[in-house]
Amino acid sequence: MVLNHLAFWDDEMIFNSYTYLLLFLPLAFLGFSIAARFKLRAGFTWLVLASLIYYGWWNPDPSQPWRPWYVLLILGSCVGNFLSGEFISRHRQTSRGKTMLVTGIVLNLLLLGYFKYTGFVADILQHFTGWPGTVPSVVLALGISFFTFQQIAYLVDAWRGETEEYHFTDYLLFVSFWPQLIAGPIVHHKEMLPQFKRESWRNHRWVDASAGLTILLIGLFKKVVIADNAAPIATAIFNLSAATDGRDPTIAEAWAGAIAYSVQIYFDFSGYTDMAIGSARLFGIRLPLNFHSPYKATSIIDFWRRWHITLSRFLRDYLYIPLGGNRKGKSRRYINLLITMILGGFWHGAGFTYLLWGLLHGLYLCANNAWVFFRKKHNISALPKPLAIVLTFIFVVIAWVPFRAGIYELGSGGTTMKALESTRTMYASMFGFNGFDLWPDRSGYVVKDSHAMRASLLILLCWFLPNTQQFMRRYQPAIDPSKFEDYQLGPRRWWQWRPTTGWFFFNLLLMLVTIHQFDKLSEFIYFQF
Repeated sequence: MVLNHLAFWDDEMIFNSYTYLLLFLPLAFLGFSIAARFKLRAGFTWLVLASLIYYGWWNPDPSQPWRPWYVLLILGSCVGNFLSGEFISRHRQTSRGKTMLVTGIVLNLLLLGYFKYTGFVADILQHFTGWPGTVPSVVLALGISFFTFQQIAYLVDAWRGETEEYHFTDYLLFVSFWPQLIAGPIVHHKEMLPQFKRESWRNHRWVDASAGLTILLIGLFKKVVIADNAAPIATAIFNLSAATDGRDPTIAEAWAGAIAYSVQIYFDFSGYTDMAIGSARLFGIRLPLNFHSPYKATSIIDFWRRWHITLSRFLRDYLYIPLGGNRKGKSRRYINLLITMILGGFWHGAGFTYLLWGLLHGLYLCANNAWVFFRKKHNISALPKPLAIVLTFIFVVIAWVPFRAGIYELGSGGTTMKALESTRTMYASMFGFNGFDLWPDRSGYVVKDSHAMRASLLILLCWFLPNTQQFMRRYQPAIDPSKFEDYQLGPRRWWQWRPTTGWFFFNLLLMLVTIHQFDKLSEFIYFQF
């Protein structure tokens, strides 16, 4: 089955590239600093231009000449949604306004559907009807999932009367600002647009710059030193499960591969989020919190409060609650949870493995909510926190298996059957259906047991070290993370960052260690969504 090809940048402008770190970001910062000295709006206009250059740098087929179609796509989307939002605001709670709202949402979803789901739908039709003769291959437009969701939320809020009259330049920056454009966080207009009007930037620019650079370096370290070193372990074992010939993974290999991937995606997404927040903070702009120690979650409900927080917020506010939420009885609540999570999985990828991942988390949430209700009704004490964290982590690891196998469905030459077979094989090995051998004979190694053990033990970093928000919390790295108890200020700790000479050398050490590992370029996992 051939689905939408995942379009990655070869060696161009992803956050962990030399082009971004040594060319684009310094020039963007220099230009903003100069322009903002004269007028703050001029600085933000520069950021709009830089964002469009960043987006336009992408060429899905480097063998072909560069074309401006994708820049025109995002510009056209912004113009259309901005004008639609203005119309809806003027005709709020009228039939004309409602018609425009529905039309705007449908057009946004059709655009997203064309780029992301054309191949998926065509393949299903071909399988059952024989039509079309050839499954179309559509390049996934960069960041379309994220800027589409942001603008749908804007239209809905315009209908609710929650938007203001924004300057088009500000709106364009809200949608296209490059740190959050490609893989989130999914920003909300009420969080971002007021920041473009404030004049206090000049008073804090050096604190913002030093804090932003530190967060950026932390994120780069997570990606290059941790995530990219866990990736080969997971890849080797999952490739073993996807092979049509040869042996199945042993029980130890399967669990090591699943845990290594859990570590990889954790530090990959956490690293990306830090680099996005750090890049934005260089310009005095705070992005919303999107990642807060999800492997410290004590339940699946808690996990989704901590993992991809802005996506969870969007799904809750613009899908789960409009479906009825928990207002129409327990049965309907569980149905709404399943629908929301299945669609959330489908948003991540146009494949059956992503639907399975969403279904698993939907079932987890239903079971979690049922358990909470039962426990309160019968006055049963909650599980001890360490045990709750470990159990939650195990269930999350199990669900990551089809998510990781999705690459065998959406990747070049992938098929649904190959991805589902990889998932089946991994589960069979993890739960002992392929035997209880730990590690194969040395001649059968795809990964050394010592390497797999080290990759798996990296989970201890997630459990026992403070996260970036806690490390930087005196300087408010993200928008309002105060809802988390472990973020509350309290007394200053010795390990919390501040702009001093000592912490400058910490940054320098972090940079040197990262440079030592900086010998390859790898995409961020969430760039494909």
